[in-house]
Amino acid sequence: MDSESYNIRKNYHHNMPNTARGRGNQNDKDSHHAHSDSMESSSSSNAPVLRPHTGGDVRWEAINSIISRDHDIGLSHFKLLKRLGYGDIGSVYLVELRGTNAFFAMKVMDKASLASRNKLLRAQTEREILGLLDHPFLPTLYSYFETDKFYCLVMEFCSGGNLHTLRQKQPHKHFSEEATRFFASEILLALEYLHMLGIVYRDLKPENVLVRDEGHIMLSDFDLSLRCSVNPTLVKSSSVHGGNHIGANGGSGGGGGGSGHVVEDDSVVQSSNQAMNFFPRILPSKKNRKAKSDFGLFVGGSLPELMAEPTNVRSMSFVGTHEYLAPEIIRGEGHGSAVDWWTFGIFLYELLHGTTPFKGQGNRATLFNVVGQPLRFPENPHISHMARDLIKGLLVKEPQKRIAYRRGATEIKQHPFFEGVNWALVRSAHPPHIPDPVDFSQFASKETAGSQSSDKKVSAGNAVYSRNLHPSLSLPY
Repeated sequence: MDSESYNIRKNYHHNMPNTARGRGNQNDKDSHHAHSDSMESSSSSNAPVLRPHTGGDVRWEAINSIISRDHDIGLSHFKLLKRLGYGDIGSVYLVELRGTNAFFAMKVMDKASLASRNKLLRAQTEREILGLLDHPFLPTLYSYFETDKFYCLVMEFCSGGNLHTLRQKQPHKHFSEEATRFFASEILLALEYLHMLGIVYRDLKPENVLVRDEGHIMLSDFDLSLRCSVNPTLVKSSSVHGGNHIGANGGSGGGGGGSGHVVEDDSVVQSSNQAMNFFPRILPSKKNRKAKSDFGLFVGGSLPELMAEPTNVRSMSFVGTHEYLAPEIIRGEGHGSAVDWWTFGIFLYELLHGTTPFKGQGNRATLFNVVGQPLRFPENPHISHMARDLIKGLLVKEPQKRIAYRRGATEIKQHPFFEGVNWALVRSAHPPHIPDPVDFSQFASKETAGSQSSDKKVSAGNAVYSRNLHPSLSLPY
């Protein structure tokens, strides 16, 4: 822990935290191009690994065709069409893999800039995490390579933009409860999977939730994520749907002290260090089901719960977005996976109300409100008691009393707000919004003669990005 971060936490009411992110429009609609005869001097990449959930993906076929032909892939293989946005550690471009009609989002990070700002580790963390992911609501890393100047991550392009922009286009700038439930269900499954892998996300906000072509979401931006150890465990519970209902004080009955992997009063029936499928909802309970199933999971007729919450992790870092920071981060007490459930509560509140609950006139006031002000709900728009109940349980200021503190996503999925959600078939649910198709031909004239270098185009774009960096706050990605 560096002394600067310590002083920021200790004196947050006097100083603006320079490791917390501001909020704003992540899209940068200007394209920046330059002319050059030089290409990248070196590149490196690993052969892509086909992910099970991406079978039949034409983008994999395009990547593999280039590697089969050229035995490698680098920046010169891509045509840069448009800069989509920029963040604290790099810029994101819409690119076309030359000769394939396959389009991607490429995150480009300037090595010198990362080194000068001591952010190389963040870039490395994001690349390592992306390489682990295999989930329908998380990014697929199609390729990674580097040049003398840049690190490049090739990922899926999401034509629907982000939820922040989409929310602002809604009537009264907020989503309906039905639409919120749809988006929240997919985010919840993504967070559950990340926690199973020992990854605390730490940066949930609508700007980081991208909308795919078919209307489903993809969580993005992992440079603030924390990696830790976790032991996924199946435990036998007397009630799958919820014994630990949230009380009037907003606390969770299962959120007592301690940091064990097994819910109190439950007994372990199976454990594994491997990531497991989400059996509790994939295999619905039936009255006539025998005590032993084909999967060997049912013991005594009760359905086991998957426990994969990294409750033992503690970080002293001061990272996140001001309006989404958990109280324990601001107080400098150290934080763990419970910060993701706090941000999930803020996320729900913003989708339903069009604003965050603790926003002040400035960042300093916002931090004060998060720590010291009670949660309040506006009269309009009116939301259901179930939605309020869930948000209250998530926005408990003491992390040990927060819903999901120990049981993780399993407890949230059993909340009445999500009643009727078929967790096994969330991916097949009809989205509330489907983006208009993108006409990629509009970008055909953007690139000039072949002598123009992708490397120099990236340099021009990143130069503007560097000049626009706020002196004290990271830009939203």
